[in-house]
Amino acid sequence: MEKEIKQIAKKYALQNAVKFNGTANAGNVIGKVLAEHSEYKKDIQQIQIIVASIVKEINAMTIDQQKVQLTVLAPELLEEKPKEQRHELKELPHHYSGEKATFRFAPSPSGPLHIGHAYILSLNYLYAKKYKGKLILRIEDTNPENIYPDAYQLIQENSQWITKNNIAEIIVQSDRMELYYSYAISLLEEGYAYVCLCDAEEFRKMVQQMQGCPCRDNTAEENIQRWNSMITIYKQGEAVVRFKTDIKHKNPAMRDFPILRINELPHPRQGEKYKIWPLMNFAVAIDDMDTQVTHTLRGKDHADNAKRQEYIHNTLKVDTPISISVGRINFTGTDVEVSCSKTRAMIEQGYFEGWQDIRLPFVGALQRRGYQPEAFQKFAREIGISLTDKSVDMAEFFKSLNAFNKEIIDPISHRYFFIKDPVTVMIKNVPKKHITLDLHPETKKGGRVFETNDEFYLAQEDSDNIDDSDIIRLMDCLNFTKKGKKYEFVSEDYELYKAQGKRIIHWLPKNDALVDVEVRMPDNTIAKGYGEKAIGELEVGAIVQFERFGFCKLDEIDGNTYRFWYGHR
Repeated sequence: MEKEIKQIAKKYALQNAVKFNGTANAGNVIGKVLAEHSEYKKDIQQIQIIVASIVKEINAMTIDQQKVQLTVLAPELLEEKPKEQRHELKELPHHYSGEKATFRFAPSPSGPLHIGHAYILSLNYLYAKKYKGKLILRIEDTNPENIYPDAYQLIQENSQWITKNNIAEIIVQSDRMELYYSYAISLLEEGYAYVCLCDAEEFRKMVQQMQGCPCRDNTAEENIQRWNSMITIYKQGEAVVRFKTDIKHKNPAMRDFPILRINELPHPRQGEKYKIWPLMNFAVAIDDMDTQVTHTLRGKDHADNAKRQEYIHNTLKVDTPISISVGRINFTGTDVEVSCSKTRAMIEQGYFEGWQDIRLPFVGALQRRGYQPEAFQKFAREIGISLTDKSVDMAEFFKSLNAFNKEIIDPISHRYFFIKDPVTVMIKNVPKKHITLDLHPETKKGGRVFETNDEFYLAQEDSDNIDDSDIIRLMDCLNFTKKGKKYEFVSEDYELYKAQGKRIIHWLPKNDALVDVEVRMPDNTIAKGYGEKAIGELEVGAIVQFERFGFCKLDEIDGNTYRFWYGHR
């Protein structure tokens, strides 16, 4: 009977301890034992003795040890975590049955991707995945005036990372100029477009009065002649190609809008090869048609653009993509604007060290800190499609992103001790110890070995906050107390700490072969200290959890110095 009671008591003591932060209650355990075996009520005194002994044993363990033992002994008693509330993506309408869903993400190369881009890209990727379709990356660079040459490569790298290499096709608009020219000439020849030489202000007044300009009545031959003159004679601002629509349309923005214009600035990619450049609506309409895009997810500020593009598609007698408007996310509570052009200016002024400056909310910097693509995807799924603009506090955004990221990296991140700003502490009467700790409490047993004597490194902050007579525990090691300026060993017993201790701190043995650690913090300061010798086995790119400090990613190894970037707690 005694053996059976011990086994039953142990599993319920472990369950109770895990549920209540490491401390089991004997009364609760006795109740569970008797509920399972009511016939033992007659032996209550013996049961009380057995349970008291078991509870003492269980409470001497760390909570991680308790969880591991419960997983082995009675996994069915582990309290189930609430199921993740998975926000399902809204269904999208279709043109017709059997179509292959095709989505596109279309940034301009003014800089790499930031967190706003990451949301829209992730949303497109999730829908392409949902409908077993494909996702196209289209770099829209037909405006030579706002191009950052390195952005071509950075955007591709960022996009492939966010989508885990699921970009099906990469298109650069300036490489497709001959395609745009062929459609422009066809529209001019067929009378759907015309070359306008009118003064811009005069044209605006005529449009407001629902009057067509004289150029509207050009013959096809005259339009082609003017097109050729745009290439050879006309200067920037002297001629523009307009798409012929309803001049009396109720929305002035729809009336004979421009589709190509002269821009004589050298293009970073094409140089001076082209003089006539398509405007956004024309290039987008041709590209969407040519690549058979079925759905577009874009900001609601593009509503008029979607209608202009539909005009072009109707003229060309092709389906226009189903346009899904998405509300804009405005990030507040930050000194760093989520803007490529403004950030680029600050980099050029030397305020930031580059696009991967740890202070920037850009994809490259966040990737370097240890954030995972799935975290951005989870955020996009959580927000979903909404027409409403949102003001999101930057701190709240990162609170959500950190939670999503932790779900991903916590199960795979090994644990280590990092002692920031270390100070030496000698603890009198400490026995020498050989300690083995787990790289991960659940998935990687052992792997961290320490040989200790009476000298330890503690973090300066921890050392400064130890009051006289406080019982402090060195994590998974021993208890000590402070008397004046001296430190004295108390015991190794975890039960004593549970009863009288103030807090648990991390540590390193001074006599061990430690490594130098530097951690770049989110404000770009550097935290320095020592790390345990097991860190020396890591490779660049490893994501770890420094106990009581946070998740960090190994960025560089320089001799015995291991440089990390801080992620989050």
